Amino acid sequence: MTAAAAPKAQVPDVAGQITYAMRSMGVAPIPRNYELFYEAYIGSNPALTRDLAALGSQATQEELDALGARHFTHSPARVFDDAHRRIAAELEGLLRVLRQEQTSLESYNKLLGETYKRINSKSAASVELIENAITILSEATGDTMAHGERTVENVAQRSQEMDRVRKELDEYKRIANTDSLTRLSNRRAFDDRLAAVFDNPALKPITALVLADIDNFKKINDTYGHPVGDKILATVASVIRANVRRDIFVARTGGEEFALVVDGNTPEEVMSMAERIRRTLEATPFKNSRTRVNYGPVTVSMGVCMASNADDPGELYYKTDIALYGAKNAGRNCSVLYQEGMQKDFSKSWLIYKS
Repeated sequence: MTAAAAPKAQVPDVAGQITYAMRSMGVAPIPRNYELFYEAYIGSNPALTRDLAALGSQATQEELDALGARHFTHSPARVFDDAHRRIAAELEGLLRVLRQEQTSLESYNKLLGETYKRINSKSAASVELIENAITILSEATGDTMAHGERTVENVAQRSQEMDRVRKELDEYKRIANTDSLTRLSNRRAFDDRLAAVFDNPALKPITALVLADIDNFKKINDTYGHPVGDKILATVASVIRANVRRDIFVARTGGEEFALVVDGNTPEEVMSMAERIRRTLEATPFKNSRTRVNYGPVTVSMGVCMASNADDPGELYYKTDIALYGAKNAGRNCSVLYQEGMQKDFSKSWLIYKS
């Protein structure tokens, strides 16, 4: 008898939940406030989550802006507004230079026409006419060439400035797509990467999604405090990164959950990689070097699903999460490969940022 296919995930209304939370606190629904509440909602910045909660239900806009300035090194609106202003100024200057070059060339062309007319005139002495024409053309050509050189230099300078702006925007994008605590890619970058998995159907059979979740992490936070929890998150991230190829995409997708997008491997190879990560973490000491307090052992549960088992990114995330749930249900600290027929009684959304 064929097992029933797993139901599609019901994607929760994340935007609605965040908007409701903002409304409950009397916070204006403007983009910079939404960004604060979003980052607090997914738990990628625990310090921000705590600071926002500490403001209570009567937070002023000044307090929210101060919080944003403290936790977000680069304000998105400020970065893009500044880049737009600088590029617009450079383009305006470039157009001005090109107009001047056009005017100069038009004048030179006019001069050539007048000189041609003089040469064809029968009223002037030929020797005197040629001498005058050579003098005029030499001076005009020299001036035009010098002007052209200045134009080229000016255009090159403005092109360099626009290239600097582009590089700054690229760097901002890198920062915006990086989790501040672990230095891995963040949920925003993960959403983009997961969507790209299905761009090339030929790669689906050798592409996998791996979800890793730290076991009993709430207990660690409750017992030792959030600063210790943050250090453990950073260490776990380092262990994961050190045990996979450089080209494998690794992200912290929120709270204590990590995700890997693995290209070019069979299910057996991906499971072997997951087990290598799990065993390394299990054997990693988590101790305070000063007080000698042992925070470990720290373990992870891992779910694996091949992209060939899904029709779209949402289904791939959902089925990988089912495998992760199976690992938790099997006693934690193990890796489970998704198989058709697996079921679970809850769902999560893969897509938070929409392009």
